[in-house]
Amino acid sequence: MEISQRTLRRDVDSLQELGYPIVTTRGTGGGYHLSSGTALPPLVLSEEEAAATVLGLKTIATGIYPTSNDAALSAMAKIVQVLPPRIRRRIDSLRAVATSPRVEANHAAAITDVAALTTLTLACRDTETVEFTYQAWSGEVAERTTHPHRVVNVEDRLYLIAWDADKGDWRTFRIDRITNPRRTGGKFAHRKLPTDDPVKYINTQLGSMPAKYRVHATVHASADRVRDEVGHYGTVEAIDPTSCTLFIAAESLEWATFCIGSIGSPVVVHSPPQAIEYMNTWAQRLLDGTSTNKANQIPLKHNDNS
Repeated sequence: MEISQRTLRRDVDSLQELGYPIVTTRGTGGGYHLSSGTALPPLVLSEEEAAATVLGLKTIATGIYPTSNDAALSAMAKIVQVLPPRIRRRIDSLRAVATSPRVEANHAAAITDVAALTTLTLACRDTETVEFTYQAWSGEVAERTTHPHRVVNVEDRLYLIAWDADKGDWRTFRIDRITNPRRTGGKFAHRKLPTDDPVKYINTQLGSMPAKYRVHATVHASADRVRDEVGHYGTVEAIDPTSCTLFIAAESLEWATFCIGSIGSPVVVHSPPQAIEYMNTWAQRLLDGTSTNKANQIPLKHNDNS
């Protein structure tokens, strides 16, 4: 190979420090060889290279790039599972590295634990039962046993679509609320997802989640346009090409008012009564604050359908 013994020894030492099992045999006929029966990646990456590769795939998997999110997640899972523990710990320690505020706020999904995401992604691929600890929206923490099917990126979060073995039904889990996922080794039969579009299914589930207020409104705009505006914060059903029904599940009326107001189209709010009263109050405040001639103000009218 036209290298010196010193270079060879230095390269082998570097590989051993990274955690690759290289055995040294002294004497005549001796040398270096990789331990048998160990799964190793086809490429040898330094600690910095491995970290850069996985973090780059993370950015693709959770961003707005044309490359398939599924492909990036799958590639990341395959790489992480064969890296030595030292490199995996290094990558996990980099999860809090700041990215562009614009990308982080508007386009990137948070991955709080690369190892956990890897476990879930591989379990989806291998149809293997997974157990984990999950914190629900209410704050309740419980152990769950699931058959994971898909990891989905919706807006700024990653979700797991899985069959809940205890509930006997489909469930959606926010991955940032999953801790200590464990592959049990048990296999399951792959089921057909509730809908052909996993993203649409996640949006539907989010819109039907329990909340303090469930605001019902009719929007005089196309369903596609309203979906683009409200994202996963509401459920949209088309009435005709120029109008649709909107449901927003919210813990505060301030947030529901902001979502509806940002649509920029005529809206009729039907329920609940608290939302109608709250929005009328805010509308009057805005009218009072922007009118230059009090005498010319037009009072808001309230009827049974507004």
